Amino acid sequence: MKYGYARVSTHWQASDGNSLEAQIESLNAAGADKIYMDEYSGRTTKRPQLDELLSVISSGDELIVTKLDRMARSVIEGSELIKRLQEKNITVYVLNIGCMDNSPTGRLITNVMLSFAEFERDMIIERTQEGKIAAKRNNPNFKDGRPCKFSDEQMELALELLEKHSYKEVSNMTGISKSTLQRAKNKRMMAYFEKYNKVENVEADIKKKLVEGKK
Repeated sequence: MKYGYARVSTHWQASDGNSLEAQIESLNAAGADKIYMDEYSGRTTKRPQLDELLSVISSGDELIVTKLDRMARSVIEGSELIKRLQEKNITVYVLNIGCMDNSPTGRLITNVMLSFAEFERDMIIERTQEGKIAAKRNNPNFKDGRPCKFSDEQMELALELLEKHSYKEVSNMTGISKSTLQRAKNKRMMAYFEKYNKVENVEADIKKKLVEGKK
């Protein structure tokens, strides 16, 4: 089965050949049996049709897109998605790049993309480090990491709610993302175990000294 995927922004239209009509025409010409389409504005980055496509595509199938940026926002994201699909024996055909399968040419194209992805990661890390150095130089009080969006009281309340509700329910009630809740819960558990181990070690040390004192 050959699946096609098209995506367009409501703020970016036909002038560069990225309109849905132009993409669909190219996908049909490439032999797509079924085409999934997403259209979104700058207010959201969700791609429900791509998510649905990825849930139904299976081994031996082929995914066709006109350009890499139609299914990914960066080379990093695109290369990771292609790698996952290839591991499932799914061929990815990017019309303006080539067919990425297990053939020598397909592997070459994939490796070139992965190299660009690695380069992009390195550049991001380098720019981030340069930014931190500059910030520390200009501001002695600069602290690394993202600023805390929620107070300790809010996080504590959210963790208490997790005792009776799911992550999704607590996230909807508090506005705190599931990943943030999971990190906070894991951090609390680690702190508890560290404290427990310290207490256990102290108790063992006291018992040892008491035994030695009786000798």
